Amino acid sequence: MKLIAIGDNVTDCYMDEKVYYPGGNAVNVAVNCKKNGAEKVHYIGVFGNDDRADYIKECLSEEGVSYDRSRKVYAHTAQPRVYLKDGDRVFAPGPRDSCQHLFAIKIVKEDMEMIKEFDICHTSCYSNLEYELPELSKICSLSFDFSDRHEKEYLERTCPYLTFAFFSGSDMSEEECVELLKLSSSLGAKVSGVTRGSEGAVFYDGKEFYRQGIKKVKAIDTMGAGDSFIAGFLTAWGNGRTMEEALDYGAERSAVTCTVYGGFGHPHPFTES
Repeated sequence: MKLIAIGDNVTDCYMDEKVYYPGGNAVNVAVNCKKNGAEKVHYIGVFGNDDRADYIKECLSEEGVSYDRSRKVYAHTAQPRVYLKDGDRVFAPGPRDSCQHLFAIKIVKEDMEMIKEFDICHTSCYSNLEYELPELSKICSLSFDFSDRHEKEYLERTCPYLTFAFFSGSDMSEEECVELLKLSSSLGAKVSGVTRGSEGAVFYDGKEFYRQGIKKVKAIDTMGAGDSFIAGFLTAWGNGRTMEEALDYGAERSAVTCTVYGGFGHPHPFTES
């Protein structure tokens, strides 16, 4: 299976520990697909012109993910902040005007020629790529992470072009998940799923619903667990595994991520400016 991920790169800043980790949905999925044994993985994103961007590139290279079609702009890397409160991670926005906030990727002919080489293209609601989905869907199976964006108008805009639609729904009942998946499927997504944190996941292929429980581990950090589930599922599915097998592998890889800090490790110390 060959996967290309297009979208966000950030440094997740753990403010209490004064350490940041490379991350972002697209980066996490790309790296984890490579860890899962994907034959070839590439990342396209917008990098800033600071040391943090250089560090993300360094980590991608160490993980075997190429990124030479990415762009570089004069802006700082996005720096979402993470605090520890009563044992739970609490998220807060970082400095404004990052490259992630200011710039969107325009897919050009050279990008399209590269994307054709891959089986699956993954992107997300954080990547400002919605307007490119119609053309991308003509050359590649599309995977899209909606996070907690569930509004019907947004689904109508995106689902007709998707092979895989992933949603986050830890605060949703199973009934609400079922209705969301039915809607996603009716709008065109071939496989839709909701990850529900400790409640596992619910998936739908337009004909049948599937439930997947979690794999119990001694979790130390849930950062990137959902992205790892997506990467595990896509890698298994892309290699010809059944729905049940792909879901089980996604749960397994998500659990492994909960045993390391950050989306996939690589801590880097920082001082607040």
